[in-house]
Amino acid sequence: MNLDTLHTEIQQYLEDSGLAIFHGHSRAMDETPAVYWDCQQYPDFKLFIQTAQAAGAKIVVFHQRRFDSGQVDDVLEQLAECDLPREEQREYNRRLTALRIYDGQVCAIELSFDHQGRTFLYDLRTEWYDELGDIVAEIDIMSAGAGGEDDEPLGGYFSKN
Repeated sequence: MNLDTLHTEIQQYLEDSGLAIFHGHSRAMDETPAVYWDCQQYPDFKLFIQTAQAAGAKIVVFHQRRFDSGQVDDVLEQLAECDLPREEQREYNRRLTALRIYDGQVCAIELSFDHQGRTFLYDLRTEWYDELGDIVAEIDIMSAGAGGEDDEPLGGYFSKN
């Protein structure tokens, strides 16, 4: 899936739809209750935008994320701190290094609108970006398992509250 091309198509469709476009940050972590569009069963962004219009939305938040291969460097550093067998370390290195070819490409697109106290989200990611997320999660778990009792769970990604 080429999200660079899709980004351009979405931009044009939104402009033609008459909805105001707000280029904002991801809203996935907002405190407002969120409802996610089923991008697996209904990947057509036009249906989401039509739903926003039918719900009376006047503005759609449009967010895109471009991949920076520096993320790979960060994960490789974290991987180096894990005590893994040599073959496993090589496999992670190979998988991570292969992701560098996507540097600068759009890896995630998010559309959202608010309706009746909820945020409705269309969140689409490339398979390779999902793979990076999976690798990061695996390494976080291994890092947490190798740490002492004073370490935060999963590399500090979760609050102790």
